[in-house]
Amino acid sequence: MNYTISVFGLGFVGLTTALAFAEKGNKVFGYDVNEQRVKTLKAGKLPFVEPGLDEALLKHQDKNFVITSAPEKAVIESDFIFLCVGTPGGEHGEADLKFLYSAIDLFSSVIDDGKFRTIVLKSTVPPSTTAERIIPYLEAKGLKPGSQFGVANNPEFLREGKCWDDMINADRIVCGTSDLRGEEMLRSLYSDFSSPFFAVSLNTGEFIKYLSNTLLATMISYSNEMSKIADAIGGIQIKEAFEVLHMDRRWGNATMSSYVYPGCGYGGYCLPKDTAAMVATSLSKGYEPQILEKVIAVNDSMPQYMAGKITKHAKKTDKIGILGLSFKPDSDDVRDSSSAKIIRILMREGYNNIVAYDPMANKPFSDEYEFNIEYASSKEELCIFSDVVVLVTAWKEFEDIRNYINEKPLIDCRYFTLNLEQE
Repeated sequence: MNYTISVFGLGFVGLTTALAFAEKGNKVFGYDVNEQRVKTLKAGKLPFVEPGLDEALLKHQDKNFVITSAPEKAVIESDFIFLCVGTPGGEHGEADLKFLYSAIDLFSSVIDDGKFRTIVLKSTVPPSTTAERIIPYLEAKGLKPGSQFGVANNPEFLREGKCWDDMINADRIVCGTSDLRGEEMLRSLYSDFSSPFFAVSLNTGEFIKYLSNTLLATMISYSNEMSKIADAIGGIQIKEAFEVLHMDRRWGNATMSSYVYPGCGYGGYCLPKDTAAMVATSLSKGYEPQILEKVIAVNDSMPQYMAGKITKHAKKTDKIGILGLSFKPDSDDVRDSSSAKIIRILMREGYNNIVAYDPMANKPFSDEYEFNIEYASSKEELCIFSDVVVLVTAWKEFEDIRNYINEKPLIDCRYFTLNLEQE
C-alpha cells in the first residue's frame, strides 16, 4: 500500500527519509524553512555530499517527491507526518526542542479533521521526550493523541557517506509507538523494506538510538584513554597494539551481544585483576585513567544494585533461590562470582534463608565460600522450595525458568528470560 507523507526538515536525515519513501512508491511532500537549502534542492542539487542520494533526488524530484511551500496543505493530504528537524544541544547538554515545537505549530491547526494520521519523530531526542514533552505539547493545543492521530518515534541509524544504503537496506527499523493503529500503519509503511521491524514502547525507541551512539562514543574515548596510558608507561607501539587487538576472534566471529549486554557485572579471574592492575600501573606513571576507574566503580556497584532489586520482592523470612553460581555459563569457575557478592550482601542485611543451584558449580562454590546456605540438586527443586527466584548466571537451561516458578517473583539479573518487562 502506498501512502502520502509529509517530511518536515530536509537536512541529512529528512531528505534521505523523504527520498527513500519516494523510492518505495509513496507520494512525499518535503518542507524546510531554510530558503537556500530549498533553492539548492529545487535545482536538483544536494546541499551536502552523499553518494546515491544525488541520483535519488534527480529521479524523484517533482514526481514522487515534491518540495512544498504550503506545509498545512501537504499535511491535510498526508497519512504520515515525519519530523526530521534538528535537535541541537542546549547550554547544559539537554536537547533543544524548539525546532520540533515550531514544526508542530505549522500543522497542528489542521490535523483535527477526522482523518487519522501518524506523527513520527525521526529527530534524535532523549528517552522520554515523546511521552513527556511532545505528547503534552500536542495536548495543550486541545489535540488528543491516540484517538485523533497516532504519535510515534522512529530513530535513524544513518552513517554520513552511506546514508542512502543505510536507509534503503537498513539493518533494523525501530518504531516507538503509543497506539496500535499507528503501529499498524508504520508496519505497513515499512513493509516494502526488507529489514527487521521492531515495534517497542516510546521510551524504548528513543533509548535504542542513544544506546548506539553512546556505545560508539564510549569505545572511542576508551581507545583514546588507553593511548594516553600507553604514552604514560612508554615504550608501547600504540598503532601496532590496536591493530593486534582488532584480530581478536571475539570481534570477528562472535556477536557484540557477548559483551554489550547488561547483567551483574564481570567476574572470574582475568577481567577484575587486569583492569585493576592497569589502573594501578597508570596511576604509578602519573596518569589517572578516568574511564577505567569508572568501569571498576560501576562493576563494583552492580551486586548491591541487584540485591536491592531482590529485597524489593523478598521478605526476610522468604527462601531466596539463587540460580547460577559460576561467574559465567559453561564454566565452574566461581572466582569473583556475582552470586557470591549478592549472597554476601543479602546475608549482611538479614536475608539468611538462601538456597542455590548451578549445573556445574555447586561444589566449587561451596568449597570457595563459607556461606551457611542450602544447595539444590536441580532448577526444578530450587523453584519448588523458593519463595523468590533470582537468576544470576545465564545458563542455557535457565532460559525457560518461568515455566517452573508459577506466580513466584523472578528477579532476572541477566535480562535473560523471555518476558515483556523486567521486574
